[in-house]
Amino acid sequence: MVDKSEKFNWLVRVGYFSRAILYATLGIVALTSASKIAEGTNGIFQAVKDFPAGTAILWLMVVGLIAYALFRFSSTFFDIENNGTDAKGWGKRLGHAGSAIGHLALAWSAYQFASSSGGGSGDSGGGAQEAASGVLSVEFGGAVIGILGVAFGIAAIFQIKKGLSGEFMHRISGAAPDATRWLGGAGYAARGVVYGVIAWSLIQAGFMSGGAEQIKTLGDAVASLAGEGIVFTLVAVGLLLFGLFSLVLARYRIIPELGDDGRVPQFRT
Repeated sequence: MVDKSEKFNWLVRVGYFSRAILYATLGIVALTSASKIAEGTNGIFQAVKDFPAGTAILWLMVVGLIAYALFRFSSTFFDIENNGTDAKGWGKRLGHAGSAIGHLALAWSAYQFASSSGGGSGDSGGGAQEAASGVLSVEFGGAVIGILGVAFGIAAIFQIKKGLSGEFMHRISGAAPDATRWLGGAGYAARGVVYGVIAWSLIQAGFMSGGAEQIKTLGDAVASLAGEGIVFTLVAVGLLLFGLFSLVLARYRIIPELGDDGRVPQFRT
């Protein structure tokens, strides 16, 4: 019989595996297909769907990305990774909330492609922009979108800081490959740049009355860098490496265990 802790562990590892597919595909598409990266997030999921057994992979990604988002929400609300309640700790936890929301949006995009007989529906980022339009139409909706942008901005800063400091290594098993440190360092730095682009788009839409069409999802943010020469190439390579790093995490990440009450106790490092 599989207990709750084993189920939680399995789901989180599927989440990291899904993230590995997502970022590796994003990096490869950015480096090899100008037309598909121009389609933004839709181009990424269409590329996955074109793989052998692509629809099955997309369904796995739907489950995995939702699981990863729930893991990050748990980090925000239950502090399962012991970030604390000081300003720095809450900064990390709000960053995790931004990451969770972003991965839920990606799970929705993956679902649209997995459940359709052809490609996904709508323009690149259309689902996210439609949802944002609904939020912006209500009172204080702009503030909500803007605050989400701030959360993504905080996440971007901590991603780059992680990449430079290597602090992520203390939550990875010592049995992980030797290359894990530099894979993660390059990957987090690239991801931080992309999160910064997403953050700015949300801040523009929420606080500067830029409108929902300003909002960029993961693929759209990468596509917006396409004219930036070496910066675009370095980010694309970094995202591919982040995919490989996420594959390492799927096997070697230290996952906190569920307690007997079904909740996640504090994760001490």
